[in-house]
Amino acid sequence: MPHRLTCVNFPPFQDLVTGNLNLARTLEPNFRKVLYPDNKNNKKITMSIRLGGRPDHGRLVQQLLPGLTVSFVAISLGAAFGVLSGRGALAGILSAGVIALITAAFGGTRIQCSGPTAPMTAVTILLVTAVGGGLLVDHPGADPDRFINLVLLLTGLTLVIAGLFRLGRLIRLVPRCVISGFMNGIAVLIWIGEIRSLFGFAGKRAYDGGISLNLSVALVTLTLVFVLPAFLRRIDHRLNSFLPATLAAIVVVTCLATILQLDIQRITLGASIESFVDLKTLVAAQLPTEFSPGLIMLALPFAIQLALLAYLDTLLTSLVVDRKVQIMDRNAEITRPNQELAAQGMANAAVSLFGGIPGAQATIRSVLILNEGATTRLAGVMVGIFVLVEMLIFQDLISLIPQAVFSGVLLKVGYDVFDWGPVRDYWIRSWQNPKEGPQKPTELQVSHSAMSLIAGTTLMTVFVNLSVAVIVFSALYYVLHWRLNTVDLFESRDEFQE
Repeated sequence: MPHRLTCVNFPPFQDLVTGNLNLARTLEPNFRKVLYPDNKNNKKITMSIRLGGRPDHGRLVQQLLPGLTVSFVAISLGAAFGVLSGRGALAGILSAGVIALITAAFGGTRIQCSGPTAPMTAVTILLVTAVGGGLLVDHPGADPDRFINLVLLLTGLTLVIAGLFRLGRLIRLVPRCVISGFMNGIAVLIWIGEIRSLFGFAGKRAYDGGISLNLSVALVTLTLVFVLPAFLRRIDHRLNSFLPATLAAIVVVTCLATILQLDIQRITLGASIESFVDLKTLVAAQLPTEFSPGLIMLALPFAIQLALLAYLDTLLTSLVVDRKVQIMDRNAEITRPNQELAAQGMANAAVSLFGGIPGAQATIRSVLILNEGATTRLAGVMVGIFVLVEMLIFQDLISLIPQAVFSGVLLKVGYDVFDWGPVRDYWIRSWQNPKEGPQKPTELQVSHSAMSLIAGTTLMTVFVNLSVAVIVFSALYYVLHWRLNTVDLFESRDEFQE
């Protein structure tokens, strides 16, 4: 016998009822029937809800499949970013699973996938390089790995504090042209890092096996990542969902390298986890134990830089995800930014316990999980669970992957991160001849001043650091806007990039 629930005209509840899909998801899987009366005259809302009931197995499977699909992308990028950061593939994969699990369960964006991202990894590289270059020379007793983990712990605490002080709303103050510039700077940093690894210059040692062989492997991988999506789509459009191009390219090139017995540098996991004892040993070796004022002051600049980047990366992605859900489901989906910051802080603090790498909400993975049909938090939680299970099953095979394969993958990641739209449209508008008549419409309206801000932010990101670039050029934008009425980028359509 269904129980009858009567609720008076209560504004938050009215908002819930107005978004029919939101209400259905909130009550799933036991939702049966809801009556939507006209509430203009303060009428009561009457609902019939069946309490208890059998779980909807079809809806459960609907959440498992997107989680499984996106987990393949997450584990591939996690390994790649782990290698790129210098902390190892295992650290990257573990971080991909833990961050996805925590943020999906507790975050302010209902449907999402978080994990290691290119911007966060770029700053981690600077941190690892600084520690290896003598940053701790005045602290001879400090363990380098534990110090890096202390930075990650402080990063997490900073994000939690930002959430508690409700600083999430400030994301809308960062101009789009500055965001575009710092994304371009991240892409350039990734490209420079991988070119240095492949050719062995600027103080970096080239991969073992020879430059020509490693370069060939990287280029084959890069080509496959670009070409495979279109090839698989021609066979069956569903193949791209179950076989991501990144994963397929890694598997194909690794198999070729193994069959041909190429003498080439392979991935080093750094450790392996076969049992709970191994996990306990890993945590004991990585857990930060020294919290002296000197070390904390040394770690704080890196922690603040990572926290600022996680703030930008996460909340900008949440705006994209909210907009995507509104378009797909035709209902108002609004992220709780402060709750999301707190969850990201918890996740980044958690990875410090086992020597992981930091992360944030990832645009491509979040958009992909939506495209695969995810409608609840369970899908994002399953991404994390599947990544951890896959790591336990396949960790022995990961050591067969050539190092240059991940260079090819990361060159493509840099391409995806780079904000091509403003550059392309500015170029088109600049070369159009006014004598030929009205200019053709472009996707973005990019002024000379906006492009100058983009270029300046990019250069400062590459040659100084990310945080300084965002702060300086955001302030410069508002000064120019006040004095010269400079306008920001004007978008006529949405672009979803990581």
